[in-house]
Amino acid sequence: MEFNTDRNTEEVENIAAAENDVGQRLDIYLAAKLEVSRSNMQKLLEEGRVFRGAKVFKANYKVKAGDVFTVMLPEPELLEIRSEAIPLDVIFEDEDVVVVNKSRGMVVHPAPGHYTGTLVNALLHHCQNLSGINNVIRPGIVHRLDKDTSGIMIVAKNDAAHISLSEQIQNKTAKRSYIAIVRGNIKEDTGTISAKIARDKNDRKKMTVVQEGGRTAVTDYEVLERFGRFTIVRCRLRTGRTHQIRVHMDYLGYPLVGDPKYSPMKVPFAIHGQALHSQELEFTHPRTGERLRFEAGLPEDMQKIITRLRNGQF
Repeated sequence: MEFNTDRNTEEVENIAAAENDVGQRLDIYLAAKLEVSRSNMQKLLEEGRVFRGAKVFKANYKVKAGDVFTVMLPEPELLEIRSEAIPLDVIFEDEDVVVVNKSRGMVVHPAPGHYTGTLVNALLHHCQNLSGINNVIRPGIVHRLDKDTSGIMIVAKNDAAHISLSEQIQNKTAKRSYIAIVRGNIKEDTGTISAKIARDKNDRKKMTVVQEGGRTAVTDYEVLERFGRFTIVRCRLRTGRTHQIRVHMDYLGYPLVGDPKYSPMKVPFAIHGQALHSQELEFTHPRTGERLRFEAGLPEDMQKIITRLRNGQF
């Protein structure tokens, strides 16, 4: 199975600076407004794609009150999403849904730099049909996991299932819980982190807790085991923001072991990426109305870390 996307015209964006934008570097400001990387925005500026009238702007220009910038976005490349015979750990499947245990290191859907080898590529080979609500780039994808987060995910095989599952996630009747290994000794047995999250203005690939703006994010956590310098916790999502658990635990002062974005310090354990695993998923079946619960066992790398912690080998 193969999908194509093709747009033949360049997009034009007109961005008007507000009072609180004054003084920002233009590349940082526009990258945040258009939700692209700073390096991509710098490339657009170098190509003369950002201007006002006849004036072309450079990356280090400081935004002034009343500025209105025109940005010519290049025509997207023709994209082919191909099916690939990639092994999948399927936990459950019927005519409406597929529940899979995603491995650490697998990207969920195609994106720049990752057009092959993704979960979507594997699903297109495995399934005859996937919902089309999220267009050809993300067919069937109801919710995401970060590349280096392992664990359980649900995929919709038709639009009716997709709508039902999305609504359940939105109204919080679908339940998700994760196991994480974090740095530090969490003293409280349980707790709730309620802190708004927004994209980091200085690094568009990171999220951060903010006092103003941002999106509401709530994470409940429960300590499972303590080892002095490290703690094993179960986290339950009330909301589903990008990097939510990683950002919230770092904000609390207990970053995830191995997290390359929020805790780049070396660890005495062999793990490529953050020690975070989507362990449980509970939802109402979109056709039958039956309440279903599935669990994905911890991956081998996290099992080995926990064994070493219990044996005092750290």
